[in-house]
Amino acid sequence: MLFSGLLDLPWWGLLLVMLALTHITIASVTIYLHRCQAHRAVDLHPLVSHFFRFWLWLTTGMVTKEWAAIHRKHHAKCESAEDPHSPQVHGINRVLWLGVFLYVKESQHPETMERYGHGTPDDWVEHNVYSRSSVWGLWLMGAVNVALFGLIPGMLILIAQIVWIPFWAAGVINGVGHWFGYRSWDVPAPDASRNIVPVGMLIGGEELHNNHHAFPASARFSMKWYEIDLGWMYIRTLEALGLATVKKVAPKPRFAPKAAADFDTLHAVIANRYDVLSRYAKSIKKIYADELARLAHWSPRDAEVLRSLKRALLRGQALAGAESAKLGEALKKTRALATVIAMRDELVALWGRSTASKEQLLRQLQDWCHRAEASGIAPLVDFSHRLRSYA
Repeated sequence: MLFSGLLDLPWWGLLLVMLALTHITIASVTIYLHRCQAHRAVDLHPLVSHFFRFWLWLTTGMVTKEWAAIHRKHHAKCESAEDPHSPQVHGINRVLWLGVFLYVKESQHPETMERYGHGTPDDWVEHNVYSRSSVWGLWLMGAVNVALFGLIPGMLILIAQIVWIPFWAAGVINGVGHWFGYRSWDVPAPDASRNIVPVGMLIGGEELHNNHHAFPASARFSMKWYEIDLGWMYIRTLEALGLATVKKVAPKPRFAPKAAADFDTLHAVIANRYDVLSRYAKSIKKIYADELARLAHWSPRDAEVLRSLKRALLRGQALAGAESAKLGEALKKTRALATVIAMRDELVALWGRSTASKEQLLRQLQDWCHRAEASGIAPLVDFSHRLRSYA
């Protein structure tokens, strides 16, 4: 019959089944494809890993190598013309509603698979079943759905399973996650990643997208006390059962007072660079407010320039053309603000100098702290004391 199968469920029962099945798919994507395969942040027991791979074949037809390669390229080329699905490049509407087509287009580039698809499953099942016959899983899933729930309910559940990931992952995460939301970490431009909401329940924690871009190798996406990462909870459960091993999580800063920065300080500052920048931004806010109030009395035009460029100023965003020139002129009227902004740029350059030896980097860090503490700018002096204590 059209509306009955082996399981005779009411409409709300069918709805619950649909939500449960699609949630398993979400968990498979975030735990297996994303955190395990693309970033190697967690190792899964072979049985768990193969279950996720089998489930994704049944419900999406996605190939592990393609997904991992495209996602790795997204990180490597973020917000550039080579980014497979940046809304900054392709537009938010195209990525949100047609993101799956951008994914399919990129999957057809052999050079992407060759460069970014390494280390993914390469066994007989992958070559002869999952990759070669990716649509067979959908047919099998459809047949099982129809047998269990009836023709029309079964096909509706299958359609929901098929469209769930293209919309939520290819559309919402890749689109909204780079367009709208809050930022906990000022990842380097042009990366525009955002945390959509702090409660990562609907998409398994993928909502915390800015956190992920700040620490891509971390198995845990939640960073603040108010953030919830459901995928991380599942991983911890699997770990407690001996079915998963967490390889890396984002570092948590530790502090130990020191008279001078040493190699441990250097390593800690680099490892916790986003925390360093976050704390530095708070120091700039205090100086910005004081200097803005001072300039408002005797140089209103410069105060207005600083006020209009507040976001770029505090976040270290690059300016071009007339705005850059206006900011440069305004900063000539405030030594304190000009100093902390210039020293922020020096601090950022510290972990960007890949060719410098660790001895050179340490000398640069020690010199930075010395000049900060000799500046006479109280928030900068306090920050330098804090910076020296990173351990």
